[in-house]
Amino acid sequence: MALYSEKVMDHFMHPRNVGTIEDASGVGEVGNAKCGDIMKIYLKIENDIIEDVKFETFGCGSAIASSSMATEMIMGKSIHEALELTNKAVAEALDGLPAHKMHCSVLAEEAIKNALKDYFDKNNIPYDKSRFKEIDHDELHEQVHGDD
Repeated sequence: MALYSEKVMDHFMHPRNVGTIEDASGVGEVGNAKCGDIMKIYLKIENDIIEDVKFETFGCGSAIASSSMATEMIMGKSIHEALELTNKAVAEALDGLPAHKMHCSVLAEEAIKNALKDYFDKNNIPYDKSRFKEIDHDELHEQVHGDD
């Protein structure tokens, strides 16, 4: 069996929604110092609907594919629907990720949530802070990879 699914390879080789959005409604950035992946998500929101979404990712193929798929999954959705996106849904939409690459889908979920949080903060929109818990990426990396 191949290490990566055809969907992962497609989103890595032909990523969707790459770039930036000038005057973005919300921007979220996350990174993992141990694996070196850094993701930045830009949202353009009109009437609580994500009208446009772009990403910049510095990282491995799984990180790029996760970013690409996650942006596809929230495009045109309401901010409330986007907030429900999980890393498991991203991984499933990619027809799976190797266990040691699941942290890439976690980064994609967190980057989107951080961009939504930025939007809420900029617009003084109240939200449930428990929906935005910080993920310790070094600890997650340790759990998956052990002591490199």
